[in-house]
Amino acid sequence: MARPPSTPDLQALRHALSAVVGAPYVRDAVGPDHMADFLVLPGSTAEVAAVVTICHAQGVSIVPQGGHTGLVGGCQSHPGQIVLSLTRMAQIEAIYPDERVAVVQAGVALEILQNAALAYGLEPGIDLAARGTATIGGMVSTNAGGIMAHRYGVMRHRVLGMEAVLPDGTIYSDMTRVVKNTAGYDLKHLFVGAEGTLGIVTRVVLKLEPVPQSTATVMLGLPSAAAALEAISLALRSDVGHLRAAEGLWQPYIQLTARAQGWAEPSFPLDQPICLLLMLGGGNQADLTEAIEQIFGATLDRHPTATGIIAASQRQEADLWRLREDTDQLYRAHPGAPSYDVSVPLSEIGAYVDHVVNGLAGIDGGIAPFVFGHLADGNLHIVLNRNGPLTADLSRAVEEVLYTPLRAFGGSFSAEHGVGVKRMSYLGTATDPGKLRAMALVKQALDPDRLMNPGKVLP
Repeated sequence: MARPPSTPDLQALRHALSAVVGAPYVRDAVGPDHMADFLVLPGSTAEVAAVVTICHAQGVSIVPQGGHTGLVGGCQSHPGQIVLSLTRMAQIEAIYPDERVAVVQAGVALEILQNAALAYGLEPGIDLAARGTATIGGMVSTNAGGIMAHRYGVMRHRVLGMEAVLPDGTIYSDMTRVVKNTAGYDLKHLFVGAEGTLGIVTRVVLKLEPVPQSTATVMLGLPSAAAALEAISLALRSDVGHLRAAEGLWQPYIQLTARAQGWAEPSFPLDQPICLLLMLGGGNQADLTEAIEQIFGATLDRHPTATGIIAASQRQEADLWRLREDTDQLYRAHPGAPSYDVSVPLSEIGAYVDHVVNGLAGIDGGIAPFVFGHLADGNLHIVLNRNGPLTADLSRAVEEVLYTPLRAFGGSFSAEHGVGVKRMSYLGTATDPGKLRAMALVKQALDPDRLMNPGKVLP
C-alpha cells in the first residue's frame, strides 16, 4: 500500500538537498509544466542516490528530467514534488574504439556523443532530429528509436550496461561492456522505456557502430506507400553498401516544410502522394551513387510516373534531409498541434494511412493529418492541422480512429515517444490485462510508495 502524499517542510527539504548537491543546484522550479517546489541538479550517481534517499524518507515524489524534448508530458510536475535534472551529469567517461563501446553519464546530449565517437570513425547507431538536446538518459528512459532503428535497433538494443538509482536510493550498477552476458536476470531492461517510473538512469554503456565512409541519397516521388516499400526492398537488397535511412513524407508534410524553407526543384514537383528519402552508406562514393541510380531506374520501370532527385553534393544531401527533419515548421504553422506516434506493420501502412485520413475527415471535415516517418520499420508520426489541444470528446474520437486498427494487426499506439500522461489513459484500454498486471506488480515491487515520476505510464 502506497504512503499517502506528504506535505513537505520546504525549508527543511531545501536545506537537506542543498547539503548534498550545493545551494546553487537546488532552485525553485518554474514553468508551465513544472509546478514542483524545487529543481535539483546532482552531479554524480552518489548525489542522485542521496537526493532520492532524502525524498524517500520524507515521502516526496521525484520527476526525473533529461533533455526536455519529450512529447507526451513525461516530465510534468506538481507542487509537493521535486524535479531532478541530469544536466550536470554530462561527461563522456570513456570511448573504447576497439570494443566499439562508449561509457557516458545520462546527461550527455546525443549530438555530443556523436561528435566524440566520430573522432574514432564510430557512431551510436541511433539518430533523431532532436539530437542537439535529447540526452542519453532520456533516450534510454523512453526507449528512443530514430531513423536507423531498422538496422541497429532502438535504444534497448544499444544498451550493454547501466547504472540507475532505485526509488529507495539504492544504486543498481551493472556497467557491463560486453554483448554476451547470461549472469542472472538482465534487469537493466526494466529501466529502458520505463520513463523514470522505476528509477533514475545515471550512467550507460552503449554499443557503437562504424560510420560509413560515404553516403548517397535519393528522394523519390511515388504514387503510393506500396511503391515506397518496393523501393526500400530494392535498397535492402543492394549489393553495394547498406540502407542507412528510409523516410516517408506524405504530400501535405513535404509541401509544408518545402514552402517554409523556400525549397523548390523544377524537375521535382511536389505533387506525388508520397516522397521517399533513401540513404545508402558504404565505402565507395561512386559505387553508392551507381546503386542509388539503379534503384531509381528500377522504380521508374515499375512506376513510370515516379520522379526523383539524386543528391549531387553533401550540401544538397543535407538540404533534402532538412525537408524531413525540420518538424518545427509544423508547430510554427499550428502551435500546440496534437501529435501522435504509432508503429504499423509494413504491409498495412498504405491502408492504415488511408483509414486515418478518411476517418479524421469523417469526424470533422477540417481535420487533416501531416504524416511522415520511418518507413523501413513502420513508425509513423501524425500531426494534426489544429492549434492547441483538442477537446476531450474530440481527442477520444481521434484516438479511436488512429488506435483502433493497431492492436488487431500487431502495431503499437506509442512507437518511440512513450506514454507519459498523454497516452496513459489509452494504455489502460489498449493493453492486454495480463501485461498491465505484470507492469503493476513490477511498479509495486520497486516503488511501493509511488514516489518515482508518479502519474506517468501507470495510474
